[in-house]
Amino acid sequence: MPNVVEEVPDHLKPAADAALGWINKERGTQFKLTGLVDPDPDWQPDSGTPSEFGLVLCENEMCAREQVRVQKHGDQFQVAMANSDDTAIPVHLDPPEGVRTPWLDEQLAKYKFVVLVFYRGFW
Repeated sequence: MPNVVEEVPDHLKPAADAALGWINKERGTQFKLTGLVDPDPDWQPDSGTPSEFGLVLCENEMCAREQVRVQKHGDQFQVAMANSDDTAIPVHLDPPEGVRTPWLDEQLAKYKFVVLVFYRGFW
């Protein structure tokens, strides 16, 4: 089972923010970081060694998990997609609280009813 960290540790925040910014720029998205999957708690960005972790990203009602490789070079972080086949969002990584309610209210204002389908934690 993956280790999911919802509160990004202070020493990993600059690297996670750099990875988030890189993905948003590359894809033209406005994802928000809602968690990290399997971060190395002992990794120190100033060590010069790379680290790999998963980002749990949400934009509106869509959430995704992206595996990235981050390494600090000087004052900047170099970010790249990691070569990993394990990019499925773990079951317990549902979108953050508050994402569904506005969407559901909006749909119910347009239609008489809404059918929600849940499949292994996805919605």
